[in-house]
Amino acid sequence: MDRDTRMRDVSDKPGGRKGSAAKTIQHKNRGPLGRLRRNAVSNGDVVVERKVVDLWREFVHRRWNPEHKFLNLERIAEDEFVRQHRLLPGSGASGAGKEIAVLFKLASMLQPKVETISLAHNGLTSGSSLSRLSHYLPGVVNLSLQDNKLSTWRDIDYISSKRGRLQQLRELIMVENPLRDMEYSNNRIDRYKSEMVRRFPSLDILDMEAIPKIGFDAPAASTSAVASTSQATATTFPAEMGLSFITGVDSSVVSNFLVRFFPLFDNQRAGLLDVYHPNATFSFSSNTTIPARARIEGYHYSKEMPNQRKLEWTPWLTGGHGGSRNLNRMGGGIDKMTKTLHVGSEAAVKAMADLPITKHDITGSPEKFCVDAWPVQAGDSPQLFVTIHGQFTEEPSLGIRSFDRSFILAPAPEGSRARQTGWDVVILSDQLTVRAYSNHEAWTPGPMRVQAGEPMASGSSLQPPANPQIQVALSAMPEPQRSLVMEVLTRTGLNLEYAVQCLESNAWDVGRAIANFEQVKGTLPRDAFL
Repeated sequence: MDRDTRMRDVSDKPGGRKGSAAKTIQHKNRGPLGRLRRNAVSNGDVVVERKVVDLWREFVHRRWNPEHKFLNLERIAEDEFVRQHRLLPGSGASGAGKEIAVLFKLASMLQPKVETISLAHNGLTSGSSLSRLSHYLPGVVNLSLQDNKLSTWRDIDYISSKRGRLQQLRELIMVENPLRDMEYSNNRIDRYKSEMVRRFPSLDILDMEAIPKIGFDAPAASTSAVASTSQATATTFPAEMGLSFITGVDSSVVSNFLVRFFPLFDNQRAGLLDVYHPNATFSFSSNTTIPARARIEGYHYSKEMPNQRKLEWTPWLTGGHGGSRNLNRMGGGIDKMTKTLHVGSEAAVKAMADLPITKHDITGSPEKFCVDAWPVQAGDSPQLFVTIHGQFTEEPSLGIRSFDRSFILAPAPEGSRARQTGWDVVILSDQLTVRAYSNHEAWTPGPMRVQAGEPMASGSSLQPPANPQIQVALSAMPEPQRSLVMEVLTRTGLNLEYAVQCLESNAWDVGRAIANFEQVKGTLPRDAFL
């Protein structure tokens, strides 16, 4: 057993380290939990003497929820069992570094392994009390340190330094600690978040608020033991979003092309045959990841957008005579890459005809689209690069998706079929990316926010549903379970019972729970949703 706790069984034989159990009793001042304290417990006519460590073991089991892998170590000094047996020194939990280390050690023996632990409301004044946490409980995923007295970054370093880092920590709650309060009061919120993420690269949720992350789509995670690198995080970009950027060409050329192209794409794709160059290329890819902004605001499962639940990705992943051409996630090697690149006007239109029916409201709300265009040069031929970001309604579900589309255009040659049918340009290249819906506010001129909306006064982007019964049920849940349930409620639209079941069946991992929900949502009964 570890030296720091001196946990020796009363039946130890003489001759072990430091001698026998009797010798341990004799040197009783070696540590508050290293000594034996005589506790007379009446069992009929028998008086049983119990070791302090046995009492702590009972306390841990009293506070252990194996179903949720949750260990509740909140308000230790106020616990009736702890007070009855006088298990803490006079200073209470705030000065009980060795006692807490023993609790961690006892917790390491629990099955299943502890994933969620709360040390809230203990008045901890130093991070040294947490120094053995990663040693005994390296698999902790969710940690609450709410309402303690941790005041310096050095306190956090006890669980974030190279020796003590919680490698799998996904959620941390630090509200009502002097360190966080000081950073917020001095308007250093971004610095506070950045410092936390730097210390815990695996962190997804801080103080009940999702951490936005900027990054490119990446291939599926490798099963190798290579450590992953951290992604950059921010709340705003250093530059501002500008208006649509069209330069080096008469804007009417771009607008005339788009106003004619999209109605044909929506209603009569075969009519686009003439505008594609005989050697044009067309490809499309599907990005099924819900953007962080949309995930936070819960677009995909809100009552205001009920049709989002009806959307299916299968037609976009497998349709179009070859399927999605997302090179980051594509298997099948060069054959798959070749099959998903459609060369020639007939192949391009044939592939588009196999995709779901769309409706682009280009004559409605212009703010829902963002267009950029500028000239490019390919040899002696002038060309025009046009990219458009926007949204469309998919039929028959009437759900909304976002998209990005990039064209390379060239002037339509005299006598060409494009010129004869009234097109000013021909399409040399067309790349379409279909994405999960995200609000068009992303390209609103001004500061480019990674997350949608301003932070709420409470410091959390998640608010409990308005249903009073759900609010009561949530208030009875301990943290961080309550925050996890609120997040699933917000992101899925499930009712409370199904949200809890979803988390329980996925080890209280929100990422896994949402992924599982996406797979089975079409099979769930209507009463599973709010």
